[in-house]
Amino acid sequence: LGLSGGKDSAALAVYLKEQYPEVHARLEYFFCDTGAELKESYEFLDKLEAYLGKEIIRLSSGREFEHHLKINNGLLPSPQIRWCTKSMKIRPFERFVGNDPVISYVGIRSDEFREAYISKKETILAVFPFIEDSLVRGDIFQLLEDTVGIPEYYKWRTRSGCYFCFFQRQEEWLGLKRNHPRLFDKAKEFENRIRSKYDWKDGDLPVGGVGYTWSSQGSIDELVARAEARERERGII
Repeated sequence: LGLSGGKDSAALAVYLKEQYPEVHARLEYFFCDTGAELKESYEFLDKLEAYLGKEIIRLSSGREFEHHLKINNGLLPSPQIRWCTKSMKIRPFERFVGNDPVISYVGIRSDEFREAYISKKETILAVFPFIEDSLVRGDIFQLLEDTVGIPEYYKWRTRSGCYFCFFQRQEEWLGLKRNHPRLFDKAKEFENRIRSKYDWKDGDLPVGGVGYTWSSQGSIDELVARAEARERERGII
């Protein structure tokens, strides 16, 4: 069972321990560390590990994000081109299991309409206990509240993952700036570094194009400015 540091995979670990102890006894828990996780994720994993009573094996690609960015020609990952997931999560997992036939437990809920980004190896069989047992979002939060608690970053973020995750909404980028200003600046450095490599001229792709900012909607400074403007409109700040 792969743990992301987020609510769904953590709740699945708790659920299997409580409802399927025979499965829990045979499970190996792992976490693919990109090296770009929030400190709150590491703290939550430590708490979860204590609750489960089993080691959470830490895996990694063995390389920093900067290395993978370089070999991908400076193309920032995006929802359309998720090379980061493939290189820094799927491949370490595949190396870990080797050619052994395994069952991979995935925490997609029955009220979600998305596909899991999982290995395509024939020896890896993915199963979805929450879908099979009809658990929804409210069940997941209740499981965590009754046991290990909710990860701290959910106060300002809706998902786990790297601090520069391209899936973040404008408000979440603002949350990163307020809660982890150094990480926000580092994410901005990646944008600026990639954009400054090119001498844009008429007819070229715009500087805000996909691949040169974390979001297709603009730079993260622009996203934060819009989120702050909405807060002012609502009288929050």
